[in-house]
Amino acid sequence: MAEKTYTARQLAERYKVAGSTVRGWLLRRLIPGAYLQETGLGNSYWLVPESAIKDFVPPKPGPVPKAKPEQLNGKKRGKK
Repeated sequence: MAEKTYTARQLAERYKVAGSTVRGWLLRRLIPGAYLQETGLGNSYWLVPESAIKDFVPPKPGPVPKAKPEQLNGKKRGKK
């Protein structure tokens, strides 16, 4: 039997946040195991397995933290 999956919209309802917030989490890979499902019409949507959200704790509201130097892969940011 296949594992139950949730869409970004369903997770938004579950965590009482906007759908764009959940999509941001997914783009930032905060929920391991989430993947994009292609529709065949050139569109896609996020699916998250139930096991991936078992221990998930939503991040605190506020601005997205800046990348740490080790996450920049040697790229410098800012003015040239």
